[in-house]
Order: sequence, then C-alpha cells, then structure tokens
Amino acid sequence: MNKTSQGSSGRPRVLVIADQCNPEWESVPLVGWSHFHALRELADLHLVTRSWNQPALERAGLAPSIDFTAFDTSALFHPMETLVRLVSGPNKGFAMLTALSLPSYLLFEYLLWRHFRTDLKAGRFDLVHRITPLSPAVPSLLAARCQRIGVPFVLGPLNGGLPWPPGFPNLQRQDGELLSRFRNAYRLMPAYRATRRYAAAIMVGGRHVLNDMPEKWHNKCVYVPENGIDLGRFPRPKMRSASKVLRVAYLGRLVPAKGADMLIEAAAPLLSAGQMTLDIIGDGPERARVEALTKNCGVGDKVRFVGLIPHPRVAAHLSQYDLLGFPSVHEFGGAVVLEAMAMGVVPLVVDYGGPSELVSPSTGFAVPLGTRTEVVAGTRAILEQIVAAPEMLSPMSAHAADRARRLFSWPAKARQTLEVYRWALGQLPSPPRFGLPFPDVEGVGTAAEVLKNNPLCGHIESNDAVL
Repeated sequence: MNKTSQGSSGRPRVLVIADQCNPEWESVPLVGWSHFHALRELADLHLVTRSWNQPALERAGLAPSIDFTAFDTSALFHPMETLVRLVSGPNKGFAMLTALSLPSYLLFEYLLWRHFRTDLKAGRFDLVHRITPLSPAVPSLLAARCQRIGVPFVLGPLNGGLPWPPGFPNLQRQDGELLSRFRNAYRLMPAYRATRRYAAAIMVGGRHVLNDMPEKWHNKCVYVPENGIDLGRFPRPKMRSASKVLRVAYLGRLVPAKGADMLIEAAAPLLSAGQMTLDIIGDGPERARVEALTKNCGVGDKVRFVGLIPHPRVAAHLSQYDLLGFPSVHEFGGAVVLEAMAMGVVPLVVDYGGPSELVSPSTGFAVPLGTRTEVVAGTRAILEQIVAAPEMLSPMSAHAADRARRLFSWPAKARQTLEVYRWALGQLPSPPRFGLPFPDVEGVGTAAEVLKNNPLCGHIESNDAVL
C-alpha cells in the first residue's frame, strides 16, 4: 500500500466524495451524511458533493469552500430522474435510474478532478474516499488518476446487486426493475475493472457484494455494513417486559419486495384472536392493495395504517412495539432493522440479504428464504412461538440494543473506517477484518469460531476496540 504523510495533527487528511449527502433526507443521502459526519471526529475531511445538498449542509453548520465543495450536475441528472419516474412509477426503477444517471456522475467526477487535482498532486490530502454512490455498478475514473499520483483511493461501502430470490419469479417485474436483468453488463465497462484494480481498499456492505466481485480483488475487500445508528436520534431504551398482547410494527416502503402483505397474511389468525396488534408504518404504491388484503383476510379493523412519519420521530414510534415484522426478500442494507434493534425492538426478518447479516440468533428471528407460501408459513410459526412464550423477547431486546450500539453506531463505524484508512496508508500490515457476521454481545462463540469458515475472514485480532 502507498505511504503518505499525514497532517500535523496526526489525523488523516481525506477528500471525501459523497454525491448523496444530506442530513435532512433519508436513505442513501442520510447514509452519506452520517458516515461523513462521524468521520469528522477522527480525520480532517473536505466533502465533495452535489449542489442540491448545499442548503442543508449549510444549515448543519458547514461552510462552503472550507468544509465542502458542491458541483451542479442537475442539467444531466434531473431529466433522467423524471424519465424513470414516468416509466417505472414512484419508488421504483432504481436500477434504471442508476444506469441513466451515470453520465451525470461522470461529469461530477470530472468537475471534481479539475478542481482538486492540483491539491491532490501537491499532497494536501492523504487519501480519497468515495462513500457514495453505494452501487457497485457505478465506476470511478478517479481511482486510476489517484493511483498515478500516489494518493490511495478508498471505495465504499459498496452495496447493491442482490440477486432476485428465485422463489418470487414475478417480483422483479412488480418492483419495476426490469432493467436490472441486464445489470451484469456493467462489468464489461473498462472503468469497472479500473475502479477495482486501482482502488487501495474496497469496503463491501454485504456478502453478496463480495460474491459478485471477481476473486482477484477479494484481497483488498473489507466488510463494513452500509447503514448505522445515530445515537442522538435513537437513545438507549428502557428495559422491556413481556406484553400480554404482542405489539408488532412493519416499518418501510409499501412495495412488493418488502413483504408487508406476507406479514399480514401470516399474522391474520393471531390478529383475529386478539393475541397481537399490527401497525403498518410507511407508504408506497402498494398501500391500496395491502389495505384491501387486510379486509380479505378479515382483519381490516385489526391493522392500523400509520402512514409516513419523519425520520426524527421513528425512535419514539418504535419504542411502542415488541417486534419489528420485516419479511423483505430483496433488501441490500436494512437500516430499519438496526433502528429497531437500537430501540430494543426484536426484528423478524427473512434470512436473505442485508437484514440477515445484521440480526444474530440472540437478537432476532430469521425466516428461511423460500417461496411466498413458505415465507408466510415460517413467519406465522415464529409469531405463534412468540405469542406462546412472550418472555423470550426480554433478553433478546436487551441484546439487540447492545449489539446495535456496540457494532453499528456511526462512531463505531467511523472507527472501523479509520482502520481501513490506516491500512490503505500502509500503517497496517494486512487489511482489518471485522467479521461477517459480527459475534453476538453474549455470543454464539468466539469471534474466531463465528468467522472460521467465512469468505471475508482473515486474521482475528484479540483486541476488538475498533468495534
């Protein structure tokens, strides 16, 4: 790895690329902001982002030119965004939007290089870190340029490209993601190979990202999940006791892949018997269909549709529930799962994709992936198990809250990222390995035992202070 000098403070000087970085939005823009904001405690950063984020960044106290630089690429991006919404509808077509917005992103990188190349060549930054875009399908022309001038380029955490589950053959069409059938074509672009070849380190946000990457680049991959917990928004919850009636919430967009309909179908007998309550928090194109399903299942008066709630109020809402029902079958990250865990709400997820890598045996439940019928049956079986023995949730709730804070808070993730920086700068002899999955708070074995046969497992340090 390249070795470069650091600033007089001893903190790495990092040019952070986060084209989506906004403290007032949700999803990827909030990930970009949270990652950047946490890293500012450990490194000297200058953010490069898009102009539409500037007002929110200024309201958050950042100064243009001093703390961040914003470039305007809206003339290329917004027409493509409008086209995708017309073709796919709201909250759909993300693969198409990624593909059509690629020229806009390459323009963004061009403007960035033209503006900062003198500073980079003069050694005013120790490394460059691209946090967003998160998609592995978006290449970077900067990786090769940085390599030529001796500035390490860190990429990620990358997340995306989770295969559509075979047990749900129509899901891809229902979610308006037909273009994703041709997703692997991005590997044919020369920039795809150059991005990975010249990156000093690649942070991957899930097992599927590693599996999707040619093995020759696995030696520069480090597992760092995409999402994290804002401890300011998600305070430590009070100790929970078992409820006589199981209180369950679904939180997320109402789209086919998220599985709100499967949760309702699975819960219908328990709802009818008065053994549980269910609130649906969120909105989306499937809302009318999901509401109709509750009536068809005879539980129209048993399910409450809360609608959208602002992200700053999510913690207060979650604190009312015992269980998060989230049977999504195509989920890259799973931020809502971490948020529920942080509030001591035990998650029930499908054993596939991002959520299954966040939930452990002592902190939640994972339904085996199968057909729709099998997922519904597996979800119902777990709900019945909990209703029969609700006291099982109390220790799981405590473990979930501890796990979320210890491993997935943004300060913890910033420390993990700092270790990646140290390796990219030549200060560590081998890449840091944080493990996949992370060990439980009270454990299902030692870290070495949990990670023994894992493809991301390298050496296991006895000191896990970075976690």
